[in-house]
Amino acid sequence: MELRFFGAARMVTGSCYHLKNRGMEILVDCGMFQGKNGDEMNRSPFMFDPGNIDYLLLTHAHLDHSGLIPKLVAEGFTGKIITTPATADLVEIMLYDSAHIQEKDAEWHTKKSFRAGKDIIYEPLYTQEHVKNAIPFIEKREYNQIETLNDQIKFRFVNAGHILGSATLEVWFRNEEKNEKKIVFSGDIGKDNNFIIQDPMEIKEADYVVVESTYGNRLHKNVEESIEEMARAITDTFKRGGNVLMPAFAVGRTQDILFILDRLLREKRLPPLNIFIDSPLADRATKVYMSHRELFDKDAVDSLWYKAHDGLKIHFTTTVEESQAINKIKSGAIIIAGSGMCEGGRIQHHFKHNIWRPECSIIFTGFQVKGTLGRLIVDGVKNVRILGEEMAVRAKVYTIGGFSAHGDQNDLLDWLSAFTSQPMVYIVHGEEEIALEFERIVKSKLGYSTHVPHRGETVLLG
Repeated sequence: MELRFFGAARMVTGSCYHLKNRGMEILVDCGMFQGKNGDEMNRSPFMFDPGNIDYLLLTHAHLDHSGLIPKLVAEGFTGKIITTPATADLVEIMLYDSAHIQEKDAEWHTKKSFRAGKDIIYEPLYTQEHVKNAIPFIEKREYNQIETLNDQIKFRFVNAGHILGSATLEVWFRNEEKNEKKIVFSGDIGKDNNFIIQDPMEIKEADYVVVESTYGNRLHKNVEESIEEMARAITDTFKRGGNVLMPAFAVGRTQDILFILDRLLREKRLPPLNIFIDSPLADRATKVYMSHRELFDKDAVDSLWYKAHDGLKIHFTTTVEESQAINKIKSGAIIIAGSGMCEGGRIQHHFKHNIWRPECSIIFTGFQVKGTLGRLIVDGVKNVRILGEEMAVRAKVYTIGGFSAHGDQNDLLDWLSAFTSQPMVYIVHGEEEIALEFERIVKSKLGYSTHVPHRGETVLLG
C-alpha cells in the first residue's frame, strides 16, 4: 500500500490523503486550503489524476476536508464518494454555500476590475452547477459497519465526536504477502463531554495511524471556566452598551454556542437574550442537526437550545435585507455570523459597523489559522482592512478556547494511547511547529514511532 500526503501536511487545512494498492486508488478527504496562499493552492492542479480515483472516503463536512469535491468531479472523478448519512446531508448544503460565495466574490471582483478600467474577468473556483454535478456521486454508510471495496480493501467509519456525522476511518488492506494490515485516519478528533453530539470512540488496533494535531501543543481551557468567561464577556459588553460579535462556523460551532447560551439563560447567569444567527447556512445546518437526533447525547435531546422560548429570542436571518437591518442595532445583540476565521461572509459586514466601537466585543471560540483576518485580530493588531476600508480594532477581543470541537493535546494523547499495538504514527493537520512539537510529545510519552510528512511525500505501508 502506498500512502501520499496531498494536503494538511505541516499545515492545518486542505486535508487530502491518497492510498494506492494494486491498481485501486482511494482519497481520504478532499479539502480546501485556507489562509495565506489558500486561493492559489485551491486553483492549482491536483497532484494526482482525478480520473484515476476509485473512491473518496470523506471523514466530515467541514470545507477544509470536503471543499474541493466539486473541482474533483469537474476535473474527471467518476468514482464513489462515501461518507456517513449526516455528513452527506451537511456537505451538500455546505458546498452549495461555498459555491454561492465564490460566485458572488468573483462577480464583485470583476465589477471592481471593470470600474478600474482593467477589464479582468474573475472566475469562481467552482459554481453551484459544479456542486449539482458532484452530489449524485455521494453514497451514505452508517457508523460501525465494515464495508468491502474489493477483495483487498475494506473500511469502517466510527464516531469521531467532532461535529455531526464526523468519522474516524479504519481501512484494512492486504500487503504483498497477503497479510492483513490496518491504517486509521483520525479525521478531526473531538473531545469527551460534547455539548450536543456523542463522544468520540476509541480504536484499539492499528498498524498505522494518521492523526490530526491542530491543538497538539496546548490544552483547552476548562469548559466550565470557558462558559463562565463567555457569560462575563456578554454581561460586561451589554453593560458598556455594545454588541457581542461571534465569528463562528455555521456547522458545529454555531449549534454548540446556541446550546451554551440556552444553558446560561436557564441557569439565570445571563439576562434575556436577543441572538441573531446571520447565516443562511447555519439555519440549514441547524435543521440538519435536528434531523439526526439519534447522534445527540441525552442533554441535547432534552434541551430546547435550537429554538426561541421564554427569555431567548433567536433570529435566523437569511436575506441580505435582514442582515443589513441588524446593523441598526447598537447594543444588546449577540451576532453570530460566518466565516469562522473571518475570511469572508457576513461577519465582515458586522465588523465594519462594530469593530471600531470600544463598547463592543468580539468573542472567538475557535482556532484561527495563520494568515486569516481572525488570526490577525486575535494576535492583537491595532488596525485591519475590512471590505476595502482600514479600520481600528477598538472592540474588546476575547479568545475562549474551551469550546473547540477539536480535542486538545491530552485528548489526542488519550485517543492515541488506546491503541494496544504500537502503530506507526503520521502527524498531520497542524501548523508545522505544532505538529513537530506534538511528535516529540508522542514519542516521549507513548513511545510510538512517528513522522511529520511534507506535502507530496509518499510512504510505503508494509
